[in-house]
Amino acid sequence: MNQDRIPGPVRQTYGADDLSQAASFAGGFINFGDWSGIRTTDPTTEDRVRSQENLYRRVLRAFPGPAESLRLGEVGCGRGLGAALALCEFRFAAVTGVDIHPDQIERARAVNAKALATFPDRLGYTLGSADDLPFAGASLDGLYSVEAAQHFRELTGFAHEAARVLRPGGRLVVTTFFAAEGPEVAERLSILLGSFANGLDVPHPLDGFTTDLGAAGFAEVTTESIGPDVWPGLDRYLEGTVPPGHWTRNFLPAWRDGLLDYYLLTATRR
Repeated sequence: MNQDRIPGPVRQTYGADDLSQAASFAGGFINFGDWSGIRTTDPTTEDRVRSQENLYRRVLRAFPGPAESLRLGEVGCGRGLGAALALCEFRFAAVTGVDIHPDQIERARAVNAKALATFPDRLGYTLGSADDLPFAGASLDGLYSVEAAQHFRELTGFAHEAARVLRPGGRLVVTTFFAAEGPEVAERLSILLGSFANGLDVPHPLDGFTTDLGAAGFAEVTTESIGPDVWPGLDRYLEGTVPPGHWTRNFLPAWRDGLLDYYLLTATRR
């Protein structure tokens, strides 16, 4: 993997800074969480980790059974905890986590060493990017990505690569936050949220991605807003975790103002 392909903010955030160690994530997973069914009156670090596991479970339940027959890839696997959960809890035939950052792949292999030793032929982690996936054509039954697509510089290449590696009838499942349409949205998000200001996150509109998927060879594209299960619970946890006035507290008002929302998207390869 050519390191020049890693955007600077991504290289720093997931390299030297190791975002997983931030208190707001509470344990190695790096996502905002699905808080449905979790108490948020006074959320604990255990509640926070469970929210992150539950976001993976929500994504993985979108694949049709039987799980034991499905070979999956994860795009933007980070520290690999979600891929290990997919294999150990859902019992998929095989799961390969892909990440553009070599530090993340190194961490994934270290953190999940026991699972890798237990399932050497069924779990793996390897370098790759969303627009250059390390899989042969039509070799996967499913492909998923959990809160990573907001970092991709563009989504058209991802759509075409997903179509290339999935067999006909294979399923793509993506969850992340997308920006609203409108010429002023990107500027407003940059003012409110540091991750958009420094270029870590890219304000992709949802409709643009669904259009790309259709053009790449996907059908039955569905989108579901899950913002009510993400933003309020996350903000309640951040209230007791980050300093007062920290920019991450602006995700909730950005959602309430209609500037962005969190979605679960599924699509089937024609």
